Amino acid sequence: MNKGWIGVDLDGTLAYYTGIWTTDLEVGAPIPLMVKRVQHWLASGFEVRILTARVNSKNPRREAVTKVIQDWCETNIGQTLEVTAEKDYDMIILWDDRAVRVETNTGKILSKERD
Repeated sequence: MNKGWIGVDLDGTLAYYTGIWTTDLEVGAPIPLMVKRVQHWLASGFEVRILTARVNSKNPRREAVTKVIQDWCETNIGQTLEVTAEKDYDMIILWDDRAVRVETNTGKILSKERD
Protein backbone atom coordinates (compact mmCIF):
# COMPACT_ATOMS: atom_id res chain seq x y z
CA MET A 1 0.00 0.00 0.00
CA ASN A 2 1.30 3.46 -0.87
CA LYS A 3 1.57 6.09 1.85
CA GLY A 4 -1.00 8.87 1.79
CA TRP A 5 -4.28 9.16 -0.07
CA ILE A 6 -5.62 10.69 -3.27
CA GLY A 7 -8.61 13.00 -2.99
CA VAL A 8 -11.15 13.02 -5.81
CA ASP A 9 -14.01 15.49 -6.00
CA LEU A 10 -17.37 13.95 -6.82
CA ASP A 11 -19.58 16.38 -8.72
CA GLY A 12 -18.12 17.47 -12.05
CA THR A 13 -14.95 15.39 -11.59
CA LEU A 14 -15.94 11.77 -10.96
CA ALA A 15 -19.67 12.08 -11.66
CA TYR A 16 -21.50 14.31 -14.14
CA TYR A 17 -22.94 17.46 -12.63
CA THR A 18 -25.21 19.84 -14.52
CA GLY A 19 -25.01 22.64 -11.98
CA ILE A 20 -28.58 22.08 -10.87
CA TRP A 21 -29.35 20.29 -7.60
CA THR A 22 -32.55 18.33 -7.31
CA THR A 23 -31.43 16.53 -4.16
CA ASP A 24 -28.13 15.76 -2.48
CA LEU A 25 -29.19 12.10 -2.41
CA GLU A 26 -28.62 11.66 -6.16
CA VAL A 27 -25.30 11.27 -7.93
CA GLY A 28 -24.78 11.83 -11.64
CA ALA A 29 -23.55 9.29 -14.16
CA PRO A 30 -19.91 8.25 -13.88
CA ILE A 31 -17.27 10.05 -15.94
CA PRO A 32 -15.47 7.11 -17.58
CA LEU A 33 -11.97 8.63 -17.77
CA MET A 34 -11.93 9.47 -14.06
CA VAL A 35 -13.44 6.13 -13.06
CA LYS A 36 -10.64 4.33 -14.95
CA ARG A 37 -8.07 6.60 -13.28
CA VAL A 38 -9.45 5.83 -9.81
CA GLN A 39 -9.55 2.10 -10.55
CA HIS A 40 -5.91 2.26 -11.70
CA TRP A 41 -4.84 4.04 -8.51
CA LEU A 42 -6.67 1.49 -6.38
CA ALA A 43 -5.09 -1.40 -8.29
CA SER A 44 -1.69 0.26 -7.78
CA GLY A 45 -2.19 0.24 -4.01
CA PHE A 46 -3.26 3.84 -3.41
CA GLU A 47 -6.04 4.80 -1.04
CA VAL A 48 -8.61 6.99 -2.80
CA ARG A 49 -11.17 9.08 -0.94
CA ILE A 50 -14.10 11.07 -2.26
CA LEU A 51 -13.64 14.66 -1.10
CA THR A 52 -16.96 16.48 -1.37
CA ALA A 53 -18.72 19.39 0.29
CA ARG A 54 -21.89 17.30 0.25
CA VAL A 55 -20.85 15.70 3.54
CA ASN A 56 -19.74 18.84 5.35
CA SER A 57 -20.50 19.11 9.06
CA LYS A 58 -23.43 21.51 8.47
CA ASN A 59 -25.39 19.00 6.38
CA PRO A 60 -27.94 17.30 8.67
CA ARG A 61 -28.27 14.47 6.12
CA ARG A 62 -24.52 13.83 6.02
CA GLU A 63 -24.82 10.13 6.92
CA ALA A 64 -27.50 9.44 4.31
CA VAL A 65 -25.53 11.33 1.66
CA THR A 66 -22.37 9.39 2.55
CA LYS A 67 -24.24 6.09 2.09
CA VAL A 68 -25.58 7.16 -1.33
CA ILE A 69 -22.06 8.12 -2.47
CA GLN A 70 -20.54 4.90 -1.14
CA ASP A 71 -23.21 2.85 -2.92
CA TRP A 72 -22.49 4.82 -6.13
CA CYS A 73 -18.78 3.98 -5.74
CA GLU A 74 -19.52 0.29 -5.21
CA THR A 75 -21.64 0.22 -8.38
CA ASN A 76 -19.41 2.34 -10.61
CA ILE A 77 -15.88 1.82 -9.29
CA GLY A 78 -16.23 -1.68 -7.89
CA GLN A 79 -15.62 -0.89 -4.24
CA THR A 80 -16.72 1.44 -1.48
CA LEU A 81 -14.49 4.47 -0.90
CA GLU A 82 -14.20 6.68 2.15
CA VAL A 83 -16.19 9.91 1.77
CA THR A 84 -15.03 13.07 3.50
CA ALA A 85 -15.27 16.85 3.38
CA GLU A 86 -11.87 17.36 4.98
CA LYS A 87 -8.29 17.40 3.78
CA ASP A 88 -5.50 16.28 6.09
CA TYR A 89 -1.71 16.07 5.99
CA ASP A 90 -1.79 12.58 4.44
CA MET A 91 -3.55 13.75 1.26
CA ILE A 92 -0.95 13.63 -1.52
CA ILE A 93 -2.99 15.17 -4.35
CA LEU A 94 -6.49 16.46 -5.05
CA TRP A 95 -8.36 16.06 -8.33
CA ASP A 96 -11.11 18.67 -8.58
CA ASP A 97 -12.85 20.53 -11.40
CA ARG A 98 -12.76 23.82 -9.49
CA ALA A 99 -9.15 23.84 -8.31
CA VAL A 100 -6.30 26.00 -9.61
CA ARG A 101 -2.87 24.50 -9.04
CA VAL A 102 -0.36 26.79 -7.34
CA GLU A 103 3.39 26.20 -7.00
CA THR A 104 4.39 25.43 -3.42
CA ASN A 105 5.59 28.45 -1.45
CA THR A 106 5.41 30.88 -4.39
CA GLY A 107 1.79 31.53 -5.28
CA LYS A 108 2.69 31.00 -8.97
CA ILE A 109 -0.20 29.48 -10.95
CA LEU A 110 0.73 26.17 -12.56
CA SER A 111 -2.59 25.38 -14.19
CA LYS A 112 -4.86 27.36 -16.47
CA GLU A 113 -7.18 29.66 -14.54
CA ARG A 114 -10.90 29.61 -15.16
CA ASP A 115 -12.34 32.75 -16.67
